[in-house]
Amino acid sequence: MSIRVPENILEIKPYVPGKPIEELERELGIAQSIKLASNENPLGASPMALAALRDAIGNLHRYPDGSGHAFIRDLADHLDCPPGAIVMGNGSDDIIALLANTLLRPGERAVMPQPSFLMYEIAVRSVGAEPVFVPLQSLAIDLDGMRRAVDEKTRLIFLCNPNNPTGTVINGDDFDRFLAALPLDVVVVVDEAYIEFVRDADCLQSKAYWGGGRSVVTLRTFSKLYGLAGLRVGYSVSAPGIAEILDRVRQPFNVNSAAQAAALASLEDGDYLARSVETNRLGLEQLRAGCRALQLDYIPSVGNFLTVDVGRDGGELWDGHLEAAVTGDRKLLRRAMLTDPIVNNIGDADAIIADLLEAERDALPSYWYKRGRK
Repeated sequence: MSIRVPENILEIKPYVPGKPIEELERELGIAQSIKLASNENPLGASPMALAALRDAIGNLHRYPDGSGHAFIRDLADHLDCPPGAIVMGNGSDDIIALLANTLLRPGERAVMPQPSFLMYEIAVRSVGAEPVFVPLQSLAIDLDGMRRAVDEKTRLIFLCNPNNPTGTVINGDDFDRFLAALPLDVVVVVDEAYIEFVRDADCLQSKAYWGGGRSVVTLRTFSKLYGLAGLRVGYSVSAPGIAEILDRVRQPFNVNSAAQAAALASLEDGDYLARSVETNRLGLEQLRAGCRALQLDYIPSVGNFLTVDVGRDGGELWDGHLEAAVTGDRKLLRRAMLTDPIVNNIGDADAIIADLLEAERDALPSYWYKRGRK
C-alpha cells in the first residue's frame, strides 16, 4: 500500500505505554505483581465511584451527555469556578490535543521543558508545529530559559507542575514574574496531574489565574489521586473565552457516561481522597528511607513517584533483577546486585535480600521462602 504521509507525522515517536500487568504476568509466568510504572493509585477506585459505575451500567445503551452538564456543573462547584471555564476530555491527553489543534498552525512553535510529559511533543508535531525544548535546570523547570526561548512564532507554552518525571514544582512567585514577561498572545498551559499530592505552600497554584486577564489553561485528571485511570477523565479550566474555543473542536461524547458518573462520585468521597494522599505520603517516606539506606541519590518529589539514580544503565539493572525475581533464584539476584556500585560484597547483597524478604513477606511469591534456595 502506498500512501502519502506528512513529514511531521513521520517525525513522531509513538508514546509507548507500560504493558498491562495481566499481560506481563502471563508472559513471565508470575503472579501477585506490584505495578509502579504508571503512577496509579494503589488503593484502586473510590468505593463511591464503583457504586456509581454499577448504577450507570443500566444506561449503557444511551449516548452520554455530550455537554457533560451535570459533570461540569458539579465540578465547577467543587473548584469554585464558572461552568463555562471547564472543558471535559477523554483524559487530559485529549485536552492537550485540543489545544494543539485549536491554537497551533504549521510552522508555529510551542515551548516545553525537557524531560517532561511526552504527549506535549506528540500533540505539537501532529499539527505540523515545532516543539522547542528547554532543558531542566538543577532538575527543575527553567522558567528563565523558557522565557528566553519564546519568539514571534511561539503560541503555546507547556508546564508540568509537579513535573513528570522529576516531581519538582514551580514556585508561585517565580511564575508571576515569568508570566508578566511573556507576550499577551502566548497561552500558558499548566498541567497539574499530580497537584493534589502537593503540600508545598510556595508551589504555583494556577487557580489564581482562572479569572484573570492572562491566557492560562490548567489541566487536571481523575487518573492519579482519584484512581480512575482506566476510565479516562480529564478536564481543563481557563478563561471562558478559551474554553469556548476548545469546545468548538472537542469531539461530541468524548467522555462516556460511566466515566462521568464515577468521576462525580469520587469528588464526594473525602475519606478515600484523604487516605490516598496519606498512603502516598507514607509510600514516599518509605522509598526515600530505602534510597538513603542503599546510598542511592534521588530527586525529592512531591508527586506520587520518585526518580532514582541507580548508578548504572537502568535497563540493564531492570533486566538482571527481573530475571532473578521471575525465577526465584537468589544466587542470580545476588549476582545482579553485585553489579551495583553500592553493593560492595556478597555479605552486603545477602543482607539486602534478607531485609527485602522480611519487608515484603506478604507480597512476594511463596517460592522465595522455600528452604534450600540459594
